[in-house]
Amino acid sequence: MSATPAPAPSNRRRRDAAATRQAILDAAIAAFTRHGYDGVGVRDIAQDAGVTAMLINRYFGSKEQLFTEAVDVAFAPRTVIAGTGGELAGETARTLVARTAPDAEELGPFLLMLRSAANPRAAEIMREAIGRHPGRHLAEELSGGGTGIRAELMLAVQAGVWLMRSVLTTPALADADPEELAQLIESLFQEMTDIRA
Repeated sequence: MSATPAPAPSNRRRRDAAATRQAILDAAIAAFTRHGYDGVGVRDIAQDAGVTAMLINRYFGSKEQLFTEAVDVAFAPRTVIAGTGGELAGETARTLVARTAPDAEELGPFLLMLRSAANPRAAEIMREAIGRHPGRHLAEELSGGGTGIRAELMLAVQAGVWLMRSVLTTPALADADPEELAQLIESLFQEMTDIRA
């Protein structure tokens, strides 16, 4: 007679649950980036993650909550903002030029934003995440008055350069000399980072 196998330790169940939750989140980020909030359903994400739609609802509660967490994770890293203090304008400009070059890896957070912005609730979720992550990162680096508006202007320039250079590939920006383009963008950013009373 064979012995009954011992039950799995509870910490293994927790690890499996954490891995499942992470797989769902990774699949959601990829799906929302490719198709936008309105272009993908929970069943599609479940299929990509190898789980059921019911399990997604168990872990995240709803598609909206899953999107909220996916956006938060996608927007948290500093994908373009670089440098600190006096180096912020130049380093961020050079990073932006490098990250929007024709052969550069796609900027997932920008694509997610572009493809989801038409949905008012998705736009609200992204607006809040921008404030928590890149907006806060920039505002912490800026001093003087009007840090909020200056931070958002820098983000608007970043989004505009990405859209024109990487998505629409307008010739002047797509074919620009990287160093010349970085210098022009740096001069814009320098205006926004200068200390104001």
